[in-house]
Amino acid sequence: MTSIDWSHYRSTSYDELMAKGGVPHRHAADLVQHLDALSDEDIAELKTTADVAIQVMGITFTVYSDAGMIDRAWPFDIIPRIIPANEWRRAEAGLAQRVRALNLFIDDLYHEQRIVKDGVFPAELLSESVNFRPQCVGISPPKGIWAHICGSDLVRDKDGTLYVLEDNLRIPSGVSYMLENRNVSKRVLPELFETGRILPVDDYPAQLYDMLASMSPRQGVEPRIVVMTPGIYNSAYFEHAFLAQQMGVELVEGSDLIVGTDDQVYMRTIDGLAQVDVIYRRVDDLFIDPEAFNPDSMLGVSGLMRAWRNGRVALCNAPGAGVADDKVVYAFVPKIIRYYLGEDALIPNVPSYLCMVEKEREYVLANLDKLVVKPANESGGYGMLVGPHATPAQRKEFAELIRANPRNYMAQPTLTLSTTPTLSEEGLGARHVDLRPFILSSGDSTYVTTGGLTRVALVKGSLVVNSSQGGGSKDTWIVETGED
Repeated sequence: MTSIDWSHYRSTSYDELMAKGGVPHRHAADLVQHLDALSDEDIAELKTTADVAIQVMGITFTVYSDAGMIDRAWPFDIIPRIIPANEWRRAEAGLAQRVRALNLFIDDLYHEQRIVKDGVFPAELLSESVNFRPQCVGISPPKGIWAHICGSDLVRDKDGTLYVLEDNLRIPSGVSYMLENRNVSKRVLPELFETGRILPVDDYPAQLYDMLASMSPRQGVEPRIVVMTPGIYNSAYFEHAFLAQQMGVELVEGSDLIVGTDDQVYMRTIDGLAQVDVIYRRVDDLFIDPEAFNPDSMLGVSGLMRAWRNGRVALCNAPGAGVADDKVVYAFVPKIIRYYLGEDALIPNVPSYLCMVEKEREYVLANLDKLVVKPANESGGYGMLVGPHATPAQRKEFAELIRANPRNYMAQPTLTLSTTPTLSEEGLGARHVDLRPFILSSGDSTYVTTGGLTRVALVKGSLVVNSSQGGGSKDTWIVETGED
């Protein structure tokens, strides 16, 4: 491990810490000054401190491979990503605006479908949506909120412009790692937290609990909230258990719950059945209720949809919210915001091409070597083509996929994502990053995390930040600079 040598640090994109000319941004000056004073041995000790903390705290993620499921220690880089608070407040407003509009959009699709009738959203796009749930038509969840928890991915281009890359409205994951990153960071760089300029993130579990409680059909009494997990073999099980523990609620599987003849949901306990008011469900739509969806599901609760439809229990996120969690629908979000809110989007989308539109499809097919092509409903970085890094054979294969099912694909320019200094075996290097903030919606208020989960591509030049494909993570600091 070499010490941090800024003299050789170079980035070909916008850098989150270092400005042009090799000087730190004002909001990163304290961190750079602190790191400059560290020796080789100090850096090695901090790395070891982080690694030990991750092992002791049991911070893991699960990777599926040909050899089966593998639990791995969370990959963490000790150099944080820093964003000034004045910039973050603008991003917060943009994220809150986006989720408000998306909730109105989802509610409209399951009721009057005004946006379709008015020609703003294509009817064929809705009719071919794999995430539209006919079982949800006519249901009105409390306060019209379908996506109570949203994780929207943000990226910067090489000029520093912040874009929304995609919205995750089904079962967004990763917030536990945001919180654990902060816990590790405080152990590694405690001195830098003493000034109070780094804004806290540890109120998220309390905010999540309050939002869930506000959805309870039994107001005026302390609600019973549970986190519903598919079980220990799910890749996000660490997060399910972590959030249940942090909120002080029960972690349950489908077999722990039952729907009574009164359409109430009950949890089996050693003292008998206990009524459940709110379910923070981390089980996919199609598996939550064998009575309404997949009859072979062993993960769900028979009658759960009936209980929800009759207002006996709150489900967060609501089934059917994924109709807006579609990379093709994403391209319409600026229009959705304008339609429902009468406002321009505060954070722009990445320019996008829809393969279902003939002219745009032909452009995509002619420029596969320059574009990133994404399927509408995959996640985790799977099923996509990064054209400049793909082989001719891979581009040919994708061209055939697009022609066979154009509705399922969209494309975007290959952005030169922003970078931040990252330690590797070769020393200090610029690595590309994205950011996933989390937004909680209760209908009465909207809460945005102070920063979010920064994911980093640990391989030089790579744009793939997903941990399941070799990416890592950093703590995200929102820092007060004294500027408005």
